[in-house]
This record gives sequence, C-alpha cells and structure tokens, in this order.
Amino acid sequence: MILIGQYDSPFVRRVGIALTFYGLPFEHRPWSAFGDADKIRSYNPLTRVPTLVLDNGEVLTESHQMLDYLDNLVAVERRMFPTGEPARHQALGIAALATGLGDKSVSLFYEKRLHEKVSDLWVGRCRTQIESVLAALEADRAARSGVYWFGDSIGHADVVVAAVLRFLGEAHPGMVPLVGLPALEAHAARMEALPVFQAISQPFIPPA
Repeated sequence: MILIGQYDSPFVRRVGIALTFYGLPFEHRPWSAFGDADKIRSYNPLTRVPTLVLDNGEVLTESHQMLDYLDNLVAVERRMFPTGEPARHQALGIAALATGLGDKSVSLFYEKRLHEKVSDLWVGRCRTQIESVLAALEADRAARSGVYWFGDSIGHADVVVAAVLRFLGEAHPGMVPLVGLPALEAHAARMEALPVFQAISQPFIPPA
C-alpha cells in the first residue's frame, strides 16, 4: 500500500499509526496537497490527503474509510475500534468529534492564512466549535479511568484525539492551552510518548 500525505496532518498521521500498529507494510509518500497537487490528483480527484493506494491499485480517499478497510485486514481481537456495543458507537462518536475538531482547526488556519480579509464571524464560529468539542472530549475522558479511552488496548479514538490535539497546538499555538484540559493533556502526553507516535510524526509545516 501507498500512504500519501505529510504526517503533520492528523488525518494522515492516524492512518500511518494504524498501519504501523497492525504491522501492515506500506510506502509513505510525504506529498503536500499544495506543493504536490498534480501528483496527488493523479490518484485522487479531490486532491487531498490522506490518500491510500491499495495493493490492487484501488484508491481510498477518506481517513475513516481507510481505517475501516484496515480493520478488516486483521483479526477481530486486534481491531482498533471496539466490535461490541455500546463501546463501538461510543468510540466512533469520540473519533467523529476529534475529526470534526481537526476539520475546524484546518478551516480556521486557512481562513487566517489564505484570506486577505479575515472574517471575524467565521473565526468566532470556528473558535466556539473548537472550544465546545474540547470541553465535550475533556468531560468524556475525565470520566474514564483507564490508560486508553475504551478497553485495555489502544484504539483509533485514542490515536485521532491525540493527533488532532497536536495539530491544534502547532497550527494555533496558545489558542486553547491544554493545561485547562487536564484529562486531554494527560491523554495526549501518554500517546505522544509511545514509540509509534514518535516514529509517525512531523512538525507542522504551514503550506506555502
């Protein structure tokens, strides 16, 4: 398989971490959706990352779709989303909040970076959404005492929350200090200390 995209994207990073945890061989092409758009477009008409090229040439274009595919390549007991309820829909819900947080963080960055006249209304809306999601994630994580969010082993929800928190902190330094979110701060620190998080990692590089 070929994973296209840079690891400063939390969406690319979550897929790279899952591939590594599962021991699935892959080639990483750290292409930028800006600087390498023509290369990416030849695989993905949306010209976005992550893009995952399967061994048979088929292309997956959205990170949750990729994780769903990867989960079905491993034994049930190794899957990083719970397979039983209610843990499964709860984990999917946490992951959805985290990816939505990532989307809003990206939107806010582009609004400030790419528009000559920044919309205060849009910035305020994004900030409110970001702060509301962080509060919801903090409350849920604080209510769970385990090392991992669901169960005794790391899951996709653990990964994507930590990856998005790192992106938010680097793309918008100081906007929402994690010291005010102790459960999330501790969670992110535990995840980032894992060898796979350190291996599948890249400092944020603003698009040129």
